[in-house]
Amino acid sequence: METHARSIAKAVSYRVLGSATTALIAYAITGKPSTSAILGAVDAVGKIGLYFVHERLWNYITFGRQETKAPEYEI
Repeated sequence: METHARSIAKAVSYRVLGSATTALIAYAITGKPSTSAILGAVDAVGKIGLYFVHERLWNYITFGRQETKAPEYEI
């Protein structure tokens, strides 16, 4: 299971890329740097929170996860 800190770091790094893309698209459409920066920031904050919740919920889902078995004996 991942730690909360790792889930947050993954969310932030992913969102930096995604929000930069959103800001560039907004700039291409509007031509306004301030509007594109605001849209990129709102996108980042909202989606970091959603991604974090999504990651934490998936820690409780066993689908596709290979569980490690305890050894039959210990020395």
